[in-house]
Amino acid sequence: DPCRNFHCKRGKVCRVDKQGKPSCICQDPAACPSTKEYEHVCGTDNKTYDGTCQLFGTKCQLEGTKMGRQLHLDYMGSCKYIPHCTDYEVDQFPLRMRDWLKNILVQYYERDLDTSGFLTEKQRSKVKKIYQNDKRLVAGDHPVELLLHDFEKNYHMYVYPVHWQFHQLDQHPVDRSLTHSELAPLRASLVPMEHCITRFFQECDGDQDKLIALKEWCHCFGIKE
Repeated sequence: DPCRNFHCKRGKVCRVDKQGKPSCICQDPAACPSTKEYEHVCGTDNKTYDGTCQLFGTKCQLEGTKMGRQLHLDYMGSCKYIPHCTDYEVDQFPLRMRDWLKNILVQYYERDLDTSGFLTEKQRSKVKKIYQNDKRLVAGDHPVELLLHDFEKNYHMYVYPVHWQFHQLDQHPVDRSLTHSELAPLRASLVPMEHCITRFFQECDGDQDKLIALKEWCHCFGIKE
């Protein structure tokens, strides 16, 4: 099968022509496999799509048009009302995000105690120090004042989780800066719960070059140089 190892970008599928040569053509959105409701996604056109196959197939068919350029995955789940993010809320966002990242790493470490595979050896040794620290603020819905106090008192526990998340996202290519598409997996999954994440990332890009450098990322999370 000439299509077996022939890679097409999202929204396109491989087809073999009469000469037996593989090429990429737009996915027909109507031919996408049916999805469950939890697999629905919301596009930046504020329309709910049955899944990413349908969204990217539609984007491909609009290639070369203004609508096609503007259509992206906005967030996971059906479209809903996302409230406006206030200045006060965007200031609070890094407090919750830092705490969340720290707790994710601790969860991965706990799972690795039974079955390894979530973290590398180097990552495990870094998270072990956080996990074993008896001053660690345990996971919970903490008031902003407590999160701020803990960050100031136990600053060293938050540095690695912030760096870790950056390097998890910095994959295509690995170049110490994040593009819109590299940020998309994190953004798209968090928008319904954290409506300030879009504005937060926009404001993180200090020089407005459409890339978030490691330095900008750390600055946004209050990590010193």
